[in-house]
Amino acid sequence: MRLSIDVALDYAILGPPSDVLLQIEAAAMPDQRIVSESLTVWSDTPVVAVRGEEGIGQRCWIRADGWLKAHYRAEVEVTRAPVDLASLPATPARALDGALIPYLLPSRYCQSDRLEGFVRRRFGGMGGGALATALADWVAESLDYRANTSSGETTAIDTFASRSGVCRDYAHLLVALARAGEIPARCVAAYAPGVDPPDFHAVAELWLDGAWRLVDATRMAPAETIARVCVGRDATDIAFMTVFGIAQFVNQTVRVTAA
Repeated sequence: MRLSIDVALDYAILGPPSDVLLQIEAAAMPDQRIVSESLTVWSDTPVVAVRGEEGIGQRCWIRADGWLKAHYRAEVEVTRAPVDLASLPATPARALDGALIPYLLPSRYCQSDRLEGFVRRRFGGMGGGALATALADWVAESLDYRANTSSGETTAIDTFASRSGVCRDYAHLLVALARAGEIPARCVAAYAPGVDPPDFHAVAELWLDGAWRLVDATRMAPAETIARVCVGRDATDIAFMTVFGIAQFVNQTVRVTAA
């Protein structure tokens, strides 16, 4: 599947000039090829590119004075085949590579340690892909997708209690539940067609049978339609924009279409 991506950001910077960490470029990976792309940033200071988490994708340092405007366009070929998650075997925690251990542990927005009892009681005896599928189904069926019901401070535990949220909240909760079930899990910032309302999208990625598997608990984006931007422990690592100052929203558009 080929995706056409068009993103425009327009923010006012209040106060003195601020450093901004921008993370909106699709990542070049074996299962997604960048056919073409361009990033235009209006700034008097050169843009500096740095590697993203796990070496996936890249971030850009920008010096914003008064305003921040950026425009990103890309064509991305996604060549990821569908996978039957439920059939994938479990991997014992002791057999995991050291690089995966951080994705088994609680993080700021994914307090998996507080969900271990729930996972044991509700999904006891399950593991691997069968557990991953059951957890994703539970999140999809238990939450209501509602805008303006969460904020940048909302955690997986908050979402577990409120039973509502947006894609970021679905991803956080699934990641926390998977870690509580001894499945390494990370958050992924992504682009996908069919996201409603159109916006940056967040999904989960679970380590099953020796590979990372994309799972969208909102059920808006099948894995074979998703283009990753970056990965990380939670929203702390995958935010599309981090401002070391004060920014005010002016306008933002994200359009992703399947060609």
